[in-house]
Amino acid sequence: MKRNLSEKNIREVVVYCASSPHIGEAYFDIARQLGKVLANNNITCITGGGKQGLMGAVNDSVLENGGKVKGIIPQFMIDSGWCHPQLSELVVTESMHERKFLMAKQSDAAVALPGGFGTLEELAEILTWKQLGLYKNAVVILNINGYYDPLLAMFDKMICEKFLHHNYRNLWQVVDS
Repeated sequence: MKRNLSEKNIREVVVYCASSPHIGEAYFDIARQLGKVLANNNITCITGGGKQGLMGAVNDSVLENGGKVKGIIPQFMIDSGWCHPQLSELVVTESMHERKFLMAKQSDAAVALPGGFGTLEELAEILTWKQLGLYKNAVVILNINGYYDPLLAMFDKMICEKFLHHNYRNLWQVVDS
């Protein structure tokens, strides 16, 4: 995992990831490593503000290593008890759409760890925004254990079948650790 992120003037990174606690430990290890790297580089971590799964692990790791976490979460998720209790900053939204907009707007880069439908939707939306010129920053797909291999193959198929221009392959970067 890249250790020196501050040289690119990155101050805040949005992290998209699973909220499920029922996943393999290797995913949690990488989430904790990412949190430590962000904290050690004085980069604020922006997440959906959750306390479970990879989101909780990233949040915990950033905080344990002296960093800052900005959680952006809709009121209904707070009402359901999903909010992390120790966020450095809490931003409450009315909707999921507002949440995703603010997460992207406030970030200098986006990182997608493995996740479910929510993560997939966030990744697809940020790539769409980048394609349209609405998001100018780096989008990094953290392909732990080949998790995103099928999706990356689908992206290649979209390009081969001319649903995406071949230049759009530059919209994202893939790293495996």
